Amino acid sequence: MTQSDTQSDPRAATNPLFGPNRLKLGLFGVNVSNGCAITKAPERFHATWPETLAICSKADQYGYEALVPVARWKGFGGETNFNGTNFDTYTWAAGIAQATKRCCVLTTSHVPTVHPIMAAKQATTVDHIGGGRFALNIVCGWFAPELEMFGRSIMEHDTRYEYAAEWIEVMKLLWTRQEEFDYEGRFIRVAKGFSMPKPIQKPFPPLMNAGSSGKGRDFAAKYADMAFIHLDANDLDRTQAHIETYRRLAREEHGRDIQIWGNAYVVQRPTQKEADDYLKHYVIELGDDPAVENILNIQGQQMQRLLPEAREAIKFSIKAGWGGVPLVGTPDRIVDGLQKFAGIGLDGILLSWVDYLDGLDAWQREVMPRLEQAGLRASL
Repeated sequence: MTQSDTQSDPRAATNPLFGPNRLKLGLFGVNVSNGCAITKAPERFHATWPETLAICSKADQYGYEALVPVARWKGFGGETNFNGTNFDTYTWAAGIAQATKRCCVLTTSHVPTVHPIMAAKQATTVDHIGGGRFALNIVCGWFAPELEMFGRSIMEHDTRYEYAAEWIEVMKLLWTRQEEFDYEGRFIRVAKGFSMPKPIQKPFPPLMNAGSSGKGRDFAAKYADMAFIHLDANDLDRTQAHIETYRRLAREEHGRDIQIWGNAYVVQRPTQKEADDYLKHYVIELGDDPAVENILNIQGQQMQRLLPEAREAIKFSIKAGWGGVPLVGTPDRIVDGLQKFAGIGLDGILLSWVDYLDGLDAWQREVMPRLEQAGLRASL
């Protein structure tokens, strides 16, 4: 999505996701314990309300565009029970929207656990609280132990997206129809559905989705305003092709534009050695390996088929920052990496640190001015 495309969207009047910055910034995971770092480091995020409020308020002050929570109901075990302390994303978003002024506050919603009538009403409420600064991150459901808490089982892969499509269709009807409607789908039935008030954003708040399979890409291209993808710093050509596939699908199959977002973990230090040493410290020396093994087992990755080097690289990446791309080193090196991603078409990136507050301040002092000088962002 080009800058002119985003600025022409009517939601740009209230939602910074459609603002002019070439590279948009967001925070990831500040509603769940440890955030994205699977580590026992004492400075890790502990997910108290004062902590998350302070972090989000600082990002808002610094001009970030997005605050994206993780939808979690239980943790992954290990010594830290990674993500085991977690705030509900709808009520979290309502509180953060009230406490902020600029950034878009997202809710992340597992569609099998929330009925679309309830989701539409809660989303509209947050949109009004934030004055049109809301967006919804759609997750189709993959964590079996959580779904079992709701008496639900994991759907077959393609079926998840078919269910989510009906879920979104019902929600959009609730957001836009001025009269009652009936809906008869394969999974969802609604009799005389109605919701008022309507969202501030017209025709409705933006949607994000992280579909990565062929079915997932098709779903995101049809329904999402932002596709959330895996970035590979070691293969920019492949990443660029991935980005272009999303854009082509959205434009040629559905006549629409789509933003492309990724995520990164940040270790910023004055020298490369200091950054590398700290990364090794919190990942290798203090990493919560049992929690990582639990994640891999739940996701069903056939780790035994991988060579030992590949297996360890995957585990390292997950411990360091939930598989995000590394932004590790000096401010200049970090900006150089971001310029490369922006150059291949990335619109936005969600950031995480072991210590979010310290990381945000260091980024604001050293990285943000360089991003402005590089033309990736405008000064506030």
